[in-house]
Amino acid sequence: MPQHQDAPDVRPLTDADVPIAVDTLTRAFVGYPFTRHVIAADNHETRIRRFQELCLTRIGMVYGRVWVADAGRAVAVWATPDQDPSPAFAEIGPLLGDLTGDRTAAYESAEQAVAPYRPQEPAWFLSTVGVTPGAQGRGLGTAVLIPGIEEAEHAECPTFLETSSERNVTFYERLGFKVTAEVLLPGSGPRTWCMRRDPR
Repeated sequence: MPQHQDAPDVRPLTDADVPIAVDTLTRAFVGYPFTRHVIAADNHETRIRRFQELCLTRIGMVYGRVWVADAGRAVAVWATPDQDPSPAFAEIGPLLGDLTGDRTAAYESAEQAVAPYRPQEPAWFLSTVGVTPGAQGRGLGTAVLIPGIEEAEHAECPTFLETSSERNVTFYERLGFKVTAEVLLPGSGPRTWCMRRDPR
């Protein structure tokens, strides 16, 4: 399909993209309801930066797929069913626990609350996606998600995500996702929507 000349340049992430991609994800999540709920308030932005860096470099880049647009000002990190990331999670679990700080119990209870609604069969899981604030509204979010959706479609796998932003629900519905569960996270946590897109 020919690209419109103004279409964003989307490509797999390279090592050189990592600093900008981590910065993009940090800025995207610093005020996000879920991260505010599960990551300690002290040094909050530093904690989020390290959290996103670990998820990007130790999970997404090794066990999943990552695409960037606009040189890393938009980034989408997918966990794929091709490889089992359990060894990485076992390794970085304690680090993630340290980053949640005094919100560890909130993080664990949030995970338990949404776990029953996650796919039991092989699926592509959208680990994280972000667009740097100054680059929003240009279609970069959609552009950076399309390759993962298309690859999952090609593999006849569902795609799955969780969002704690009601505004994001409409955005994902436009990409073919449907809400499968609406969960109010324990401990006065934010409402979180589980969303799934089945292959056509």
